[in-house]
Amino acid sequence: MMELDLPFIWAGLIAFAVLAYVVLDGFDLGVGILFSLFPKERDRDTMMNSVAPVWDGNETWLVLGGGGLFAVFPLAYATVMPALYMPIILMLLGLVFRGVAFEFRWRTRRGRFLWDWSFFGGSLLAALMQGIALGALVQGIRIENRAYAGGWWDWLTPFSMLTGLSLVVGYMVLGATWLVMKTEGDLESRARTLARNAAVAMLALIGAVSLWTPFLDPVYFERWFTTPSAYFSLAVPFAVAGFALLLFQGLADGKTYQPFLCALALFCLSYVGIGISFYPHIVPPSLTIAEAAAPDTSLAFLLVGAAVLIPIILIYTGYAYWVFRGKVRTGEGYH
Repeated sequence: MMELDLPFIWAGLIAFAVLAYVVLDGFDLGVGILFSLFPKERDRDTMMNSVAPVWDGNETWLVLGGGGLFAVFPLAYATVMPALYMPIILMLLGLVFRGVAFEFRWRTRRGRFLWDWSFFGGSLLAALMQGIALGALVQGIRIENRAYAGGWWDWLTPFSMLTGLSLVVGYMVLGATWLVMKTEGDLESRARTLARNAAVAMLALIGAVSLWTPFLDPVYFERWFTTPSAYFSLAVPFAVAGFALLLFQGLADGKTYQPFLCALALFCLSYVGIGISFYPHIVPPSLTIAEAAAPDTSLAFLLVGAAVLIPIILIYTGYAYWVFRGKVRTGEGYH
């Protein structure tokens, strides 16, 4: 009987949860970042109504990813958290302000501008810190004797700032294409223009990060430029170019769903590229998936729960998107 590689299975599940969070919560963070570019109150109401039914459900995946890391890869959690305390705390504060703004901006007239800025600022802060934390993880965390051995500010580097900016712009593309899919009239038209401009910047930043990453660590360079992973590194630019072309074509031709789906595909390609750079490490450059995993008995016990929980999350998430499908009209929605 074939024995299951439980650490590998759990690494895949957590990777899936993180990707689901990025692509699902990414568009509503993007809508928040774009908030300041739409000064009309009715436009802001419509933008918020477009994400209000689903935004909190999207964050389920963040809880699953973080909680799963703690339970399944405790050594990885114990080394990553001290290294990234500041960006993670700032990210959570941003998510708190954004979440409170969803409720409070509808309850006041005089102070609404404060909650509008909280929605924008919280979304921008959360997106920026997520990107910085990702960049800090990619560039490597120094570990000695199974503990974090770096400094307080190791997470703040030119590369992590570049990845932070890249994720902010990427979320803007997701948010703008979401608005193209969910809104009408002048708001949709402006979202198309913003999506086009942000997509150009996003592609330039993807190129910059992709060119920089192999030179951060000789292991990354080897994975990207030696077979068999080199075949993927050759295929990725063509796939990115193809989806980018479809994205711009959909924006120009007035397509509703195509731009958003292409933006999601570009995120997925970038995520897979990061996975290839990492594997088999969970905390580069020295902590592997097998070394960081909890005992197999614990992994098997938790896998039973995951086998029940993850399908339930997928079903209710899919049902929520199905119920609230279609365009959001001005004056309708969350109040």
